[in-house]
Amino acid sequence: MGKNYQVAPNAKVISETVDAILESALTGKDLLPEEGVVLLKQTESSVLAAITETADQLRYRQAGDIVTYVVNRNINFTNICQQHCSFCAFRRDADTEGAYWLEWEQIQAKAAEAVRLGATEICMQGGLNPEAKINAASLPYYLQLVKTIKDEFPQLHLHAFSPQEVQFIAQQDGLSYGQVIASLRDAGVDSMPGTAAEILDDQVRRILCPEKTNTASWLEIVSTAHQLGMPTTSTMLSGHIETPQQQMEHLEKLRSLQQTAHKLGYPGYITEFILLPFVGQEAPKPLRSRVGRDQPVLTDALLLTAVARIFLGNWIPNHQPSWVKLGLAGAKEALRWGCNDIGGTLMEEHITSMAGAVGGTCMSVAALQNTISSLGRPYQQRDTLYQHLSPMGDGERGGWGEGGMGGWGDGEMGRWGDGERGRGGDGEMI
Repeated sequence: MGKNYQVAPNAKVISETVDAILESALTGKDLLPEEGVVLLKQTESSVLAAITETADQLRYRQAGDIVTYVVNRNINFTNICQQHCSFCAFRRDADTEGAYWLEWEQIQAKAAEAVRLGATEICMQGGLNPEAKINAASLPYYLQLVKTIKDEFPQLHLHAFSPQEVQFIAQQDGLSYGQVIASLRDAGVDSMPGTAAEILDDQVRRILCPEKTNTASWLEIVSTAHQLGMPTTSTMLSGHIETPQQQMEHLEKLRSLQQTAHKLGYPGYITEFILLPFVGQEAPKPLRSRVGRDQPVLTDALLLTAVARIFLGNWIPNHQPSWVKLGLAGAKEALRWGCNDIGGTLMEEHITSMAGAVGGTCMSVAALQNTISSLGRPYQQRDTLYQHLSPMGDGERGGWGEGGMGGWGDGEMGRWGDGERGRGGDGEMI
């Protein structure tokens, strides 16, 4: 690969280095973080084309040609939050303009509407509201949130409460992370969004989200969820103040989490990776000024999408773009750069849209299907853990590639212990 690149002599060594990295990835080897950094620094069009081609080949081997989607609904139950993240346009103080806190009946009505529209998943997250308590404790409030949905609609998969929310509950009530997660699991939470990760580097976090959980605690909470049998997703908030080195260190931490869960036989695992490019149009002014733009740079997001596939794909085979952040056209392009899933219908979305995203807040099933079909690839509705729910539509290629579906790098189907496919969907909360 890359032997016929038309590059200047002073770029020849770089192109040969990239060629060696990509050839290594195509043999099934895991990249080193520093190799990922090399890829992220490329700008030559022919080299970028080779990176794209490699990511797409690996996507086909690891996850197949079918593009999946989920019919889901976001419920952000409150935007009242005690934290002040520098990128967040969603949070409000209580009793200020724009603050809201849904009643139980409103949450149940949203779930009922989602069921009528064919949803199989509710993704529920919210601000960290210190007043959200029952009998002076936070955990009972969160358990009542679960009960409000699950008592009426037990068939819905509840994908709820980020590591940040788990830490908040634990700190409010003097509980361990394990106690909180086990209680939520037993009440009916089926999986945990891997949000609040932002960039897993404390130097970045001190600027971006100084009040949020630190890197070690985020990793501990997610690993604890895996040990307790709760699947999680994984995310990265990219394109703000982080460096390519910090991006790759973030991906390395996610890969290490998955490797540990696999090695030690945990019943939970990371189901997918979702890249969340930074949208700064309505973000607080200091960070917006520092970043210097309002919308994501598509070319940067696509290159990181491809490198994430190449770096993580042996261990996390399912990759999803954010149509809310990139727009549907950008998400479609990401399906050429290593993604195998286009996400969910969402039905409503507040976090990113309040930051100024242009992608919208709801997407119809038909729009998702048409976008996939326009690439000449088949589409397939899935549930949160990627069990197929309806006959495959459109396209003629339905194969799973050389390595089967979601392979672990050994050519076998991407199974985890009890045979469930290691995938999942996520909402748009960051």
